[in-house]
Amino acid sequence: MNTNISKEKREQLIKKITEVKKFLEDSADDKNKRHLLSYIAEIENDIFAKKYGLVFEEHEEGIDKKLKDNIPVLSEEKELFINNGKNINFLIEGDNLASIELLKKTHSGMIDLIYIDPPYNRGDNDFVYDDKYVDKEDTFKHSKWLSFMEKRLLLSKELLSKSGVILIHIDENEVFNLVPLMNEIYGEKNDLGMIVWNKMNPKGDPKGVSTMHEYVVCFAKNKSEFANLENTCMRNKPNAEKIIKKANSLFKLLGKKRIPEEIKKVVKPFNYSKALLKEFEVEYTLELINEEFKGWLSQQPFSKGEKAYKFIDENGEVYRGVSMAWPNKKKAPEDYFIPLIHPDTKKPCPVPRRGWRNPPSTMKKLLDGKRILFGDDETKQPERKYFLKENMAENTPSIYASAASDDDFFLEEGLNFEYAKPIDTLQYFITSIHPNAKMIVDFFAGSGSTGHAVMELNKKDNGSRKFILGTNNQNNICRETTYKRLKNVIEKEGYSESLKYYKVDFIEITDKLYYEYADELLRHVKELVELENGINFSETEEISIILTEEELEEFTNNKEKLAECKTLYLGHDVLTTGQQDYLFKSNKIKVNVIPNYYYKEVRG
Repeated sequence: MNTNISKEKREQLIKKITEVKKFLEDSADDKNKRHLLSYIAEIENDIFAKKYGLVFEEHEEGIDKKLKDNIPVLSEEKELFINNGKNINFLIEGDNLASIELLKKTHSGMIDLIYIDPPYNRGDNDFVYDDKYVDKEDTFKHSKWLSFMEKRLLLSKELLSKSGVILIHIDENEVFNLVPLMNEIYGEKNDLGMIVWNKMNPKGDPKGVSTMHEYVVCFAKNKSEFANLENTCMRNKPNAEKIIKKANSLFKLLGKKRIPEEIKKVVKPFNYSKALLKEFEVEYTLELINEEFKGWLSQQPFSKGEKAYKFIDENGEVYRGVSMAWPNKKKAPEDYFIPLIHPDTKKPCPVPRRGWRNPPSTMKKLLDGKRILFGDDETKQPERKYFLKENMAENTPSIYASAASDDDFFLEEGLNFEYAKPIDTLQYFITSIHPNAKMIVDFFAGSGSTGHAVMELNKKDNGSRKFILGTNNQNNICRETTYKRLKNVIEKEGYSESLKYYKVDFIEITDKLYYEYADELLRHVKELVELENGINFSETEEISIILTEEELEEFTNNKEKLAECKTLYLGHDVLTTGQQDYLFKSNKIKVNVIPNYYYKEVRG
């Protein structure tokens, strides 16, 4: 019998506490006894606290204190705007906790993919906590990292759409702390799995195991919602196109004649005439083509699944045979046991022990479509014919191998950044986990690899993905590395992307009423409107901001503007008339009162 010893001890302790409480409650008028009762209540809370999970010392950062007394706002660095007229992306300079707070106002429930590469906490000047590097000897090294990450992960989860996902790069220093933390925040049921990235560059202590990998932790906000999307957690078979290309080149030889290479090697030294060589010519039949194709495949470093597509049919299509046996342990229904008749011998073929996978109606369609493969006679169990061109994708595997960094790129660009992820690796993870992601956020942007990867993907497949990046400006990284890199690649690669540069500022609200700083908030609302709608405000007629009654009158008197406008952001102290309200309603204009629309939680 399994006995929970800890639970028994807890129950005994609770029983004793209950008896003490009863004694004290009988004479609770005594001030000291009331204090004792409150102490006992605290002890009870501790006893009933969680008994399994991640436990760490919570730490308060300077940004926590600042956010208690200040409201974060955005200010645009207008001279850094890169305007290519479409796909406006955003780079936010500032502490990412404040950036996420602002994104909650504009993108709550709207982000498809959060892709982050946080500090790995190696104790090697890679993790700054409250303006100080956390070293290997810090007693609270892991607690500080967990406290730092928990706040940001909890807050950023609110950004994800119902079908959104988060991908987190991490190494062995914190992966075993990160996974339990993610289980608490997202729930184990939403764990999509972990990918081991083989970086193919062994490093480490010469006295220990040489580490050559790190991890990508993948969680969905709601796994069932994510599973409803098409092609998620799928990747293209790495060598599928190469296999099809080889098959096509061989199939073109069908019916042609050629002197086999082995004959050429024998007769070449003797300088035979062409007429004599013709005697050795062979005609390429489908059988010969398949023989050469199988020989080529056997020499390739492809996966077992890819090598299974080892046949070329009479139409030049690459295919393989797949079992049609019932997949479950219980037997299939009776009509799933009808034998298939061999087309040549006219005799019944063997039926799988548990029956066929498909009902008779489907089996008939497969037969009519010539999608069932028979053996030479009736002794072989028939298989289903699977074309490679219809199965170019496969489930994303848990291991991925590629080079570790883009060092050459950074040398060429004259940029300095350690441990930058190569963009082909980022593209792989984006497309093999969430290929349909339209809005991507990275609040540990670092060198800007995520933004670069998104733009390159858009160029490759003519996509319309957008990104929002956030990073601090420690050592001027945001301006001199992140922004500079994005600007350089936009120009050099000809990306048709635009980029706005915002900076996080703060408005102090200590001992102030909402209406004492509301007007100051209005001065920073344009940036939030642009961020929320992904626009450059001066280039759109569908969105308008009105902060005075004079502007309102001019707007309502302009029929063209009324017809174009879809959303109106109206200053809190601008009073509308009944006629103006009617115009908004009749033109189907959505009205958002600002700054209350973005800052309603601080309004008294």
